[in-house]
Amino acid sequence: MKHISSLLLACGLLFAHLGARAQGVMTFEKDSHDFGNVAEGTMATHEFRFKNTGNQPIVIANVQASCGCTTPDWTKTPVLPGKSGMVKAMYSSAGRPGVFNKTVTVTSNAATPSTVLSIKGTVLDKAQVKATLTPAQLAQSPRLTLDRTTHDFGKMEAGQQPSARFTVKNTGKQELVLSQLTSSCNCVGYKATPAPIKPGQSGTIELLYSQRQIGQMSDVVTISSNDLTGDAKLTLKATVVRDLNGTSMMKESGVAVPFK
Repeated sequence: MKHISSLLLACGLLFAHLGARAQGVMTFEKDSHDFGNVAEGTMATHEFRFKNTGNQPIVIANVQASCGCTTPDWTKTPVLPGKSGMVKAMYSSAGRPGVFNKTVTVTSNAATPSTVLSIKGTVLDKAQVKATLTPAQLAQSPRLTLDRTTHDFGKMEAGQQPSARFTVKNTGKQELVLSQLTSSCNCVGYKATPAPIKPGQSGTIELLYSQRQIGQMSDVVTISSNDLTGDAKLTLKATVVRDLNGTSMMKESGVAVPFK
């Protein structure tokens, strides 16, 4: 009887041990990437590939970047044993000249629940990049062309977010990647992240305007991209009032009068 109890105990320990080892194992090809020199305005992107070398499916719960300048993406479906998945890190270099060193932390149900991946490089401003390129190389750059460079919203209420659509054409030789929008008012943004535009093709961007100052507004917006010839600029205009309601009051020449 004592022998049988010992045998059952040994079997129980064996099954517990095997159960504990029944996990997915996330094995990355590499855990760091050096972009080297990156032209300012480029969305530096690297895809880290991994294989599930364990015996259970791996589900990535989250991927957290160390800063808002790095946008992660990853395989959203379970990665079965023997299959591969990816974690993508995208660094926005627009307005960020100099050395960068960023991380993304991958959280999953794998045997090692947290894995840190790193990216680094040096962002060169476009003047530096142009100085290192031959005319032939520069001719291969993507080229950003706008259908127009101004848009007037007319009268708008402070706090509203009207939008304006612009057509962007890539007249260059490589894929055009749009990145950061900058303006002195910090009141302009993309409604949705623009997709890359292939050579010879066009795309539509929609800009949101969130101007809260009252009066005649004219804001210059800079669109950064990987066009090495320079950034594109456009101007958004509006007459901003406190309230579009006809019974509201606004000051004209220092006198309160009904808004018309």
